[in-house]
Amino acid sequence: MARRLRPVGLDFLDRAPTRLVFTARAAAPPASLYRALAEEVTAWPAWFGAVSLARPTGGGAGREIGLRGGIRFRETVVAAEAPRRYAYRVDETNAPGVRALLEEWLLAPAAGPHSPGDRSPGTLVRWTFAADGPAPFRLALAAARPGLGHSFRTAVRALDARLAAAPGRG
Repeated sequence: MARRLRPVGLDFLDRAPTRLVFTARAAAPPASLYRALAEEVTAWPAWFGAVSLARPTGGGAGREIGLRGGIRFRETVVAAEAPRRYAYRVDETNAPGVRALLEEWLLAPAAGPHSPGDRSPGTLVRWTFAADGPAPFRLALAAARPGLGHSFRTAVRALDARLAAAPGRG
């Protein structure tokens, strides 16, 4: 990895210079989604199209993530609160410009059925991408917002379909 980032805690979610927040709804219950996010890390590339490599490090205390296009991250898990919250901080990356980065996935039971005929209300998924960097980085991130949102929503749909298709899951 090329660069070490500034270590930040969960409070960075509220004070980061750039905060991108996206939401999506899934039919799967929070516990199934949490398990896929936090415990089945190596399966991320199967449902998150931007991710080409995902593996836990430090006995699950961290992660190594590769994105399509060559960006790499070494991360520390800063919150693993089943079944509602999973957050990680990027410690090292080869991505240019970023000084600090923290991502959080919040999972909450959704109000009402996901679609007609559903028995469970499903889950409201909120992904917060909190970052700091110089002005050109912040501008690039703002420009990337639509693409990040699309990537997130597509990933949640793919994960939801994967969980629905797995025996005893979803």
